[in-house]
Amino acid sequence: MCALDVVEASHRTVLRPGLVLIAPGGHHLCLAPCGNAYCVEVIDGPPVNYHKPSIDVLFHSAAQIAGRRALGILLAGMGNDGAAGLKAMHDAGAHTIVQDEASCVVFGMPKAAIALGGVDEVLPPAAIAQRIIRTRE
Repeated sequence: MCALDVVEASHRTVLRPGLVLIAPGGHHLCLAPCGNAYCVEVIDGPPVNYHKPSIDVLFHSAAQIAGRRALGILLAGMGNDGAAGLKAMHDAGAHTIVQDEASCVVFGMPKAAIALGGVDEVLPPAAIAQRIIRTRE
């Protein structure tokens, strides 16, 4: 029901336009270089912010590996997972976006990211989708 390919990530899956990767349950994802491209590594490790997978793990790796070439987006959720990683991406030059409070059921994660100062834009979901499309062009 989506124009994008949505699949569970496997170790060393190469990123490509139109591909959405979902972390396998109980594993973290990290961004890694793969020749002239990027891929993901599926890794084990302790929970981070009580989560496994944790978006902070992925965001910190994106900050380190892709820097300003990345786009970080954090949607609604409880707690603060992703806030520190999004700030790291922002500090590395990536453009960062969080979901606006009005459209969130729980504003915890976006609110935590805003409080850390790591957010460039606060947008509703439809505007986030349009921003992703503009970024790809």
